[in-house]
This record gives sequence, C-alpha cells and structure tokens, in this order.
Amino acid sequence: MNQRPEKSEYLEYQTAYISLVPSEGDLAAILREQSKEIFTLLEGLTEEQGSYRYAPGKWSIKQMIGHLTDNDRIMSYRLLCFARGEQAPLPGYDENDYVAAGDFDRFSLKEMLLHYRIVRESTLALLESLPADSWTKAGQFFSVPMTVRAQACLIIGHERHHMNVLQERYLKQA
Repeated sequence: MNQRPEKSEYLEYQTAYISLVPSEGDLAAILREQSKEIFTLLEGLTEEQGSYRYAPGKWSIKQMIGHLTDNDRIMSYRLLCFARGEQAPLPGYDENDYVAAGDFDRFSLKEMLLHYRIVRESTLALLESLPADSWTKAGQFFSVPMTVRAQACLIIGHERHHMNVLQERYLKQA
C-alpha cells in the first residue's frame, strides 16, 4: 500500500506522526527500511548509554525501547482488528503507566533490543500479509473511525518521532 490516509481517517493529534511518513512508497517497505536504521543506531549503543536519561524524570533509552515495543504490539493489534472488520471501539493507553509497569531497566540493552526486534518482525509480517482491500478498512478508536493505512502510518511516524528524540536529546549528550 502506498496511498497515505486522508485526514478523516485518524485523529487530529496524530497528524504530527503521520506527517513524518514519506509521501511515496509502500508502507511495509518503508517500515522495513526504517527498522534497519533504528536497529543499526540502537545496536551501536553501550549498556551505559542504554541507561542514560537526558533529564531527571525522562525515560532511559531502554525504557524508550520498551515503549516502542509496547506501542508496536498495541498498534499492530489495532491494525489487525481493523483489517479483520472489528467494529468495537478500541481503547487508548497511557504510555507512562505502561513504561512504569514494564520495569524495562531491569533488562540489558541487548535483551530490550531482542524483544523489540521480535515484535517488529511480527508487525512487518502482518503488514506484508494484508490483502489489498484491507488497507482502507476502518475500525473504531476512541469512537472515531480509523483505517488500517492510518494505523500503519502511525506505527512508522511514531517510531520516526522517537528516532528524532533519541538523536536530538539522548545521543548528543550521552
């Protein structure tokens, strides 16, 4: 699928993420290529860097990876539900509560990256297996219609957002 969602296919606040997705290209291929970038970046970090926080109260890099892993799981589930025709409204989640409950700093950076890689491969397999007519199917998120292609763009844009934060706030100082 290479067509981007219309503004009516997602919530207004999600525009910041959607706008980070390249306007051309197959969404699964874009995510696969982006995955190579982020894993190359993250796998070059030391354990000490994995525990780094750029300010008090901010997540460590390992916590950010845990958040990205949780987010892939949640957004992929939504995408699957929408692709299969589910019409029950799906809930949101509070990322800070999830990160706190995940206790990600107890894992090594290598373990966190393995968890993320496994989940990402599952996300990619799902995207690459969708029938062509699934991409424009819609489900309910916060009682607002959202399409499969919008959800795929959110996965890509959300990760791109965190890659930018990682490079701007963590790696310049770590």
